[in-house]
Amino acid sequence: MLQGYLFAVVAVLIWSGFILVSRFGGIGPLLPADVIAIRYFTCSVLLLPFWLFLYPFNLLNYRLIAAALIGGLGYALCAFQGFQTAPASHAAILLPGLLPLFISLISYFSKSESFTPIKWIGISLISVGIFCLFWYDILTEDGVKGGQLWFVGAALCWGTFSVLIKYWQISPWQATVSLAMVTACVYLPIYIFSMEKNISIQHWQHIALQGFYQGFLATIVQMMCYVQAVRRIGPATMGSMMALVPLIAGFSSIALYNELMSTPLLVCLVLVSGGVWAANLQRTPRQNSAAHS
Repeated sequence: MLQGYLFAVVAVLIWSGFILVSRFGGIGPLLPADVIAIRYFTCSVLLLPFWLFLYPFNLLNYRLIAAALIGGLGYALCAFQGFQTAPASHAAILLPGLLPLFISLISYFSKSESFTPIKWIGISLISVGIFCLFWYDILTEDGVKGGQLWFVGAALCWGTFSVLIKYWQISPWQATVSLAMVTACVYLPIYIFSMEKNISIQHWQHIALQGFYQGFLATIVQMMCYVQAVRRIGPATMGSMMALVPLIAGFSSIALYNELMSTPLLVCLVLVSGGVWAANLQRTPRQNSAAHS
């Protein structure tokens, strides 16, 4: 049991750090296209020998390809575009909050999951928190920027990916490898030959940070820790612990990037965290969680 909670804490911290490191990449010299290329080049290179020599499976499966393009390419294009313009504290609310919301709604309307009353309470809290964030942004001088909307698209992509890997019975190993390999094979040629870049030796520190965190920690280590935690403490407890992500990432982003702390933002963080916790408090036996980021 203790090991399960240790795995869960590591997964939560990596997911929180993903938001902070991604925002750092968004305001740094690297373009979103560069960060995506670094992320999937690194994780595909790291996973390739394990897939070839230890745990091979057929990658040329339309289900694996479809799920990987949605959860890999679609998610990355939306998320990293959002990190370029929107504050990390907003990402801390929208990404962890919208993920369970979209997963729950897609599962509900596809009739793959039945809801308990506490589940509806959690979804309602998340919805209110996100509505408050958008309403607050509309009332401010700057208004809602494109970054927040990109985060909505990213959460929708990952929510769809999560439902697909459950519905199609895709294993965590298949999901991790196919997401990395398929995305790299599709995206990298387009990036190399036709996309604007800003990668140079002068930016080696940024490249190393994004490669290590995005390509290794967030994509591989976080997935393994998440799955191990789910196996030991159960999906409900692990899902409830993910409610810590908005608070950790939100307050850390305010401290690291001098983002404005306001009462509406604090209310949004608390509402979304409480909603994520409640939405995962009681799970039906038919539900199975998917890893994030």
